[in-house]
Amino acid sequence: MAQESPDNRKKQYSQMRSILDYGMGGIILLFGFFFLFSEKLGFNFDLEPIFKYFFAFLCIIYGGWRIYRGYQKNYYSE
Repeated sequence: MAQESPDNRKKQYSQMRSILDYGMGGIILLFGFFFLFSEKLGFNFDLEPIFKYFFAFLCIIYGGWRIYRGYQKNYYSE
C-alpha cells in the first residue's frame, strides 16, 4: 500500500473543501434568492417583510462568501 505524500494530502483536502464550499454556497445563495423573490413565485410566509428580506440578504452574503472561500482555497494558515 503506497503512502501519500503530505503535499498530496493537503491538495486533496483543499480540493474536497473547495467543492464543499462551492456546493453549500450555491445552495445557501439559492435559498436567499428564493426568500427574496418568494412573493413573485407564489409563496407567502407569515413573516414581517423586513425579517424576510434581512434573512434573504444574509443568505446571499453568506452564500457568496462560501463560494469566494472555495475559489480562494486558503484553508491552511502557514
